[in-house]
Amino acid sequence: MTDLMPMMPRYEAYKYSGVGWIEEIPGHWDIKRLKFLASINNGLDYKAVQADKGYPVMGSGGQFGYANDYLHDGEAILLGRKGTINKPLYINQKFWAVDTIFYAICKQVVSTKFLYYSTMTIPFSYYSTSTALPSMTQSDLYQHYFSVPPCLEQTAIANFLDCKTEKINKAVVIKEKQIQLLKERRQILIQTAVTKGLDPDVPMCDSGVEWIGEIPKHWGMKRLRLIGLTQNGISAGAEYFGSGYPFVSYGDVYNNRELPRSVKGLAESSIQDRMHYSVMKGDVLFTRTSETVEDIGFTSVCMKTIKNATFAGFLIRFRPTSGLLEPRFSKYYFSSYMHRAYFVREMNLVTRASLSQGLLKNLPVLLPPKDEQIAIYNYIQTQSAKIDKAIAIQEQMIDKLKEYKATLINSSVTGKIKVPQVGEKRAVA
Repeated sequence: MTDLMPMMPRYEAYKYSGVGWIEEIPGHWDIKRLKFLASINNGLDYKAVQADKGYPVMGSGGQFGYANDYLHDGEAILLGRKGTINKPLYINQKFWAVDTIFYAICKQVVSTKFLYYSTMTIPFSYYSTSTALPSMTQSDLYQHYFSVPPCLEQTAIANFLDCKTEKINKAVVIKEKQIQLLKERRQILIQTAVTKGLDPDVPMCDSGVEWIGEIPKHWGMKRLRLIGLTQNGISAGAEYFGSGYPFVSYGDVYNNRELPRSVKGLAESSIQDRMHYSVMKGDVLFTRTSETVEDIGFTSVCMKTIKNATFAGFLIRFRPTSGLLEPRFSKYYFSSYMHRAYFVREMNLVTRASLSQGLLKNLPVLLPPKDEQIAIYNYIQTQSAKIDKAIAIQEQMIDKLKEYKATLINSSVTGKIKVPQVGEKRAVA
């Protein structure tokens, strides 16, 4: 993507800007601080104006609600004050800005859309205060330097970037959809393999479970309570954690089909704790409680015993005791989306979503012969590796598109390349 940049023309004459990160600018451009280009205004708390519909309420991540009043009508640049500070937003309508953002109103000397693109080049990490929550100050923003071309060039640059960034953004969306389709394909592959097996010609029979359907006739099926034991994790005060012995957290399980061999968490567990809440090879850990039902029932399988470990109270441990389950098969069987869908459908939702041991114990578990479990695992591993490679390629292409977009914006607003003016032929199609 960046190979396109050398094809863009440059201006005839340049001068040093006097600003290190801008370096040289076209000879007829100026350098100005933001305080001479725009006024920066504080957003306000929106509780008093909150509504079901009306004017958009804008935060640093974009719109998240509505208000029955507005702070500004027209063009503005939204700049993060706390939290997400590195993603300026352009808006041109009536809106309410919350107190975690600034909204900048441009003066006549500069085009709002041009300045919006210019703010995307601010080195936010340099200005951000060194606190747990990244933040920007009004004074730092006001002192930041921008390169400023004549008004007609500002408009041309803004129009050029509107066109180019729209194309790049659409290309990124296409790649993201392709990644999502690949992930869905992998999930279907897993679900088909762990419920139907690998032989399309094998005799089938009704499983007796509506959401599972037919299964290979020679497979077994038992409720989870008949093939192992369940146990909620350890709950303790804050002083219990931070030092001591290995501690498996919610984060170790969430989105990790296989439990990390070495966990970062520590807990001051007793000998009795380490016996009662141990984490052994073959254990399947389920996420038990969360703010949303979508995060319930994620699983991670322990492939190697973690010595002296205990596990969190937000988890349920299932320990197979029947000898009918191969841990490698468990890794994919219990991570199938159909199980989480079953939990969501059956659980009683209260203020916080929670998976009970009773519901988990009632989960149907399909039991192919051990050698078939291993064959299913090997097949899924091989196919998943191919899909992961395809996903990685799409992610790399997205990174290149975003890198090109950032380079294009920076080069345009600082004059490193000359954007075609009205009546000029475009150097790049």
